Amino acid sequence: MVQLRVLEILKEQGKTKYWLYKRMEMSYQNFNKMVTNQTKSIHFERLEKLCNLLECSVGDLFKIVEDEENNNEMQCIELCQ
Repeated sequence: MVQLRVLEILKEQGKTKYWLYKRMEMSYQNFNKMVTNQTKSIHFERLEKLCNLLECSVGDLFKIVEDEENNNEMQCIELCQ
């Protein structure tokens, strides 16, 4: 599963979620869903703005994490054989 690293990057840079929220010019509800990985899509304009504000590349914004549900299914398949 692909996730945004926005909160991690903010922490690394010593900046707050509130600092970023005020600069993103979007509703707090949508902003919070985005930075906590509760959204299914992100507009390219938002990605560009995040990159500019956080001074990072698009690749820096993302990480791939193992999907727990997928992982559990694989373990069950391995154990059931």
